[in-house]
Amino acid sequence: MIRPLHRFLTASLALVSSAFSADPPSYDVVIYGGTSAGIAAAIQTARMGKTAVLIEPTAFLGGLTTGGLGATDIGNKKAIGGISREFYQHVFRYYNNPAKWQQQTREDYFAKKHHGNSGAEDSMWTFEPHAASEIYDEMLAAVKNQVTIVLGERLNRETGVTKEGGRITAITMESGRRFQGAMFLDCGYEGDLMAAAGVRYHVGREANAKYGETLNGIQTRHARSHQFSHDVDPYLVKGDPSSGLLPGIDPEGPGEEFAGDHRVQAYNFRMCTTDVPENRRDWEKPANYDERWFEMALRAIEAGDHRISWAPSWMPNRKTDTNNKHAISTDFIGQNWAYPEADYATREKIWKAHEDWQKGLIWTYAHHPRVPEEIRLQYQNLGLAKDEFTDNDNWPRQLYIREARRMVSDYVMTEKNCKRQEIVEDSVGMGAYNMDSHNVQRYVTPEGFVRNEGDVQVGSRPYPISFRSIRPRRAECENLLTPTCLSASHIAFGSIRMEPVFMVLGQSCATAAVQAIEQDVAIQDIDAARLKQRLLDDGQVLDFESPPAPNVTRYTKAEIGGIVIDDDEARLKGFDTTGHTTPGFVGDVYRHDGDASKGAQSARFVPDLPETATYQVAITYSALSNRASNVPVTIHHAKGEEVIHVDQTKKPQEDKNLQPLGTFLFEKGTDGWVEISNLGTQGHVIIDAVRFFKVE
Repeated sequence: MIRPLHRFLTASLALVSSAFSADPPSYDVVIYGGTSAGIAAAIQTARMGKTAVLIEPTAFLGGLTTGGLGATDIGNKKAIGGISREFYQHVFRYYNNPAKWQQQTREDYFAKKHHGNSGAEDSMWTFEPHAASEIYDEMLAAVKNQVTIVLGERLNRETGVTKEGGRITAITMESGRRFQGAMFLDCGYEGDLMAAAGVRYHVGREANAKYGETLNGIQTRHARSHQFSHDVDPYLVKGDPSSGLLPGIDPEGPGEEFAGDHRVQAYNFRMCTTDVPENRRDWEKPANYDERWFEMALRAIEAGDHRISWAPSWMPNRKTDTNNKHAISTDFIGQNWAYPEADYATREKIWKAHEDWQKGLIWTYAHHPRVPEEIRLQYQNLGLAKDEFTDNDNWPRQLYIREARRMVSDYVMTEKNCKRQEIVEDSVGMGAYNMDSHNVQRYVTPEGFVRNEGDVQVGSRPYPISFRSIRPRRAECENLLTPTCLSASHIAFGSIRMEPVFMVLGQSCATAAVQAIEQDVAIQDIDAARLKQRLLDDGQVLDFESPPAPNVTRYTKAEIGGIVIDDDEARLKGFDTTGHTTPGFVGDVYRHDGDASKGAQSARFVPDLPETATYQVAITYSALSNRASNVPVTIHHAKGEEVIHVDQTKKPQEDKNLQPLGTFLFEKGTDGWVEISNLGTQGHVIIDAVRFFKVE
């Protein structure tokens, strides 16, 4: 029988909780937030011979790591060391025990190719939620004499931070319970302690111009990976704008491209599901189910989008970590903008609304009569695992707060760091994941259809994270650090915000905090060389040779010449997978069909031609051996239609990857078009841009 972590800890707190004594307890390091970062910080503090109190507002520890996110996001695992790596080594040893395999064998699990583990290394990166809790139990038990754990205590955000000069001396909970310390760490996802201490922070997206970036701000052109594949009417009454918009669509969106805004990327719950009948819980219709919220999903299906809109990643014992996928999925887009700075009561309402949305959406996909039976059956095949989150009705206990407040310190991590165009010397750990932003809003296009905005998925190279980004400016606070709300732009934080990196930074925060105590200096003045050496001695990875992101050849429309319609302007059915690694494309990315759903994906390029004339038509694509050799391209011109098949395994005939298709007469305006399809193809079909060049 698995003991839930919070029960074990609550039982162990009997010695802790003479809570309201006249003299509040004092610790070397006070850690607010029992996330994975907070746990790593507590362990490191103890290992360095100091005392810590780990204060968690909820009844459980571990944040997302124990809250459903078992499919570890990291990229290059070589970047992870220290206590973080130890955790994943514990996972490996945990699943080496045959007794931990109940619904399948270890050999069966590792024989499958969809879980991201080889089974041959000494670390394992996928796990069940209860396994993470058991492992954290074990790791914390080893330091129980120096780490006090306090559950169910929330910071008084109005008057809960006591400062003398530039230093915090104590923090007070809503209950009145007070904790004194020499150093303080904010390891929560929201940054409440940091904000209450008067540290400058940012919420939302910065404009690209703010830090010289290209992937920040409003991003309609990048929002492709989790996008509508068919046109969907956004109005309460179809075709009637006067009837108002369906719920969840921003009437003011999307805003100026690349401008900053107050919006934050979407949150969801990482569900733990299973296909084992005796352990599977059927999807239940929520008591407050409101079909208006799911009308958009039903219309998308009726328009022809039959994609399965969730992403189950398989964990051991026939369970999953199930995440967001496609246009309408578990992300509750646009409904979390107030969360970062909201009061506790408002946050609870937002949290509950996310739970209601996700449960209602999955019930809709699994049982609504407007959903085709073959789709319903795929959702019914999985259900919540009855043996997980048994204290929370099998629902994940942690909302995936992908970003909230972000500190603004002396150094702000940006896109340039993620691309290794700018490399810091004061590393306290590494990031290695893509620059990843989920969608931020839904809006209505000028044509009257709903679209998502904000999704960005662009690769990075493993890169060092600056010490200056985890501590505030001296004038704001001299004894505070944060690993989870560090100083980073929206798009850089999208790469850094992974649980193993938070653990790395939590350990580094604790190391720096203890050294500040030992050196009797402000956190900004600790000995950089000593910090670096201790981090290395403790197995942290601070950097390794990693080339900068390649400067892949991209062309602007002006360089191509003529009238150019890029893929982000095409009318798409499918083609929702983007690429950016094969050089020689127009704009930021190209798109491809994933060598799947043959005959169901197409892209129509419609120019607004200034005059009736003869135009040469050319398409752009990057050739590779895995491309399709018979891509059908339909040209709809003034005299009819012509279909030309293009061999995309062969290099285009002209510079800038232009492949001419012929000359055709087109009428002025938007009557003409070019459509690329994947009908009858084998191999990846690439769409990029179409050029119309007037022939004199």
